[in-house]
Amino acid sequence: MELRNIAIIAHVDHGKTTLVDELLKQSGTYRDNQATTERAMDSNDIERERGITILAKATSVEWEGTRINIVDTPGHADFGGEVERILNMVDGVVLLVDAAEGPMPQTKFVTSKALALGLRPIVVLNKVDKPDAEPDRALNEVFDLFANLGADDDQLDFPVLYASGRSGWADVQLDGPRKDLSALFELVVRHVPAPKQLAKAEEPFQMLATTLSADPFIGRILTGRVEAGTLKVGASLKALTRTGERIEQFRVTKILAFRGLSQQPIDEAVAGDIVTIAGMTKATVADTLCDLSIDTALPAQPIDPPTISVTFGINDSPLAGKDGNKVQSRVIRERLLRESEVNVAIKVEDTPGGEAFIVSGRGELQMGVLIENMRREGFELSISRPRVIFKEEDGVRMEPVEEVIVDVDDEYSGAVIEKLTGERKGDLVEMKPAGVGKTRIVAHVPSRGLIGYHGQFLTDTRGSGVLNRIFHGWVPHKGPIQGRRQGVLISMENGTSVAYALWNLEERGKLFIGAQEAVYVGMLIGEHSRDNDLEVNPLKGKKLTNVRASGTDEAVRLTPPVRMSLEEAIAYIDDDELVEVTPKIVRLRKRELDPHERKRAARAE
Repeated sequence: MELRNIAIIAHVDHGKTTLVDELLKQSGTYRDNQATTERAMDSNDIERERGITILAKATSVEWEGTRINIVDTPGHADFGGEVERILNMVDGVVLLVDAAEGPMPQTKFVTSKALALGLRPIVVLNKVDKPDAEPDRALNEVFDLFANLGADDDQLDFPVLYASGRSGWADVQLDGPRKDLSALFELVVRHVPAPKQLAKAEEPFQMLATTLSADPFIGRILTGRVEAGTLKVGASLKALTRTGERIEQFRVTKILAFRGLSQQPIDEAVAGDIVTIAGMTKATVADTLCDLSIDTALPAQPIDPPTISVTFGINDSPLAGKDGNKVQSRVIRERLLRESEVNVAIKVEDTPGGEAFIVSGRGELQMGVLIENMRREGFELSISRPRVIFKEEDGVRMEPVEEVIVDVDDEYSGAVIEKLTGERKGDLVEMKPAGVGKTRIVAHVPSRGLIGYHGQFLTDTRGSGVLNRIFHGWVPHKGPIQGRRQGVLISMENGTSVAYALWNLEERGKLFIGAQEAVYVGMLIGEHSRDNDLEVNPLKGKKLTNVRASGTDEAVRLTPPVRMSLEEAIAYIDDDELVEVTPKIVRLRKRELDPHERKRAARAE
């Protein structure tokens, strides 16, 4: 049977996972009477809730005698650590582009990685049946994108298909028959080369580990593409680091291959196929699994450095331990180290006291997903404000800059430009019409300036704006950037909030809590209408007398409180504040900065 390995690249919400659903159906992967699920590749709970792909996953379909291994790549740059490794396993890419929106920042990020590896793309213009679709414009933008990313002549001579993933068709012509996806299957078989590893079938076995996971029955498992040779169950292998140092020798207990959506045991792995191996105890991502006769490791793709850091600590508030069952620093440390093993884009360091841990990663979304996973597992945490990671180059302090692409109604474009280029020290790169009544703004903005901006952006655009961002590069430090302007309302009592007290506090600002909620000294219960912090008493009840007269009692009607999501809370807090995260609730509170942190915060500004 012939073999093809492809990855599907797309921006968030351009229809990638929906297209894979149709490929699975039309290739006969499902039985006629088998129950199917929508977005089958988004198997993670958070992926389904948010509609984004976080973990790179593989599947396999058969089409007229050819097995096609398909890898679904994450669409968000925060999960780029997954993307860089996964592209080493494939020989071609399908770039899926929304015919209305055109190529977007995450498309650009993943495509640049694919082109740098020499992969030849197939471009699929998706959602061409939508009324606002402009396939010709989108196609021109894709060509310009490839040229800007340094594509060679072979990569610029790419084939194009017009498709609707939801309707399940793809055609060579825009006005084609619109029946099924056979044109896409045929193009993949014809355009994507067979794995060059097939020629090395007689050589000693070699495989580069690209993803790591754990199975409750068979233990630690590593997935990758077989670079050379064949492997049978029971064979002895050794693991080498990127520098060629020996890690361990082990016996292969199981070999699994992707067959449809599930992994099935196979007796023999062949060169070029994507397989999962069990039996090792220490080997991890980017290590080489090879025959005992080999002493040289396979080259591993370098990973882009992290750009922000967040401090994870124990929850030491008065309400600690009431919701979660994992509250000790030792348990938190073990969980973070496990995460850093699986996710190479995350780094974990201990703080001097040992009670907190500095976790560095790609962005706020990546950190938010990690914290959300931990709270669902029963952890209680206190989370600091994200800090940008700086570096020195030739004695000059450098900071990360992100490319921001904003689609906004024309009437709000002035407010957005003022915030990005004025207050947040960004540089306007481009501004152009993007359809009826819409403007597209492209700017390069320091990462520091974007922390906490998204909430303000939604307010400025009345919720109608769309903001996408991607790491762009490093520039000399741009000086101080103004943070949050408003102060906060801080509880000065322990107890349960009273509706009458909150009603009287509403004139002081927006509240984060409602009546009959637990509060404690130092907890942030609202945002002050002025720029200073204010200590208030949310427990103060109405003075009661035994005299009542009609008309003198006022009805207490509270404005619904502002409920922040986890990411919004992390972006909102200041350096002297923390987010308290438990399985049931997210709270904000004040904290004391120790001298070491105070110096670091001053340096960051």
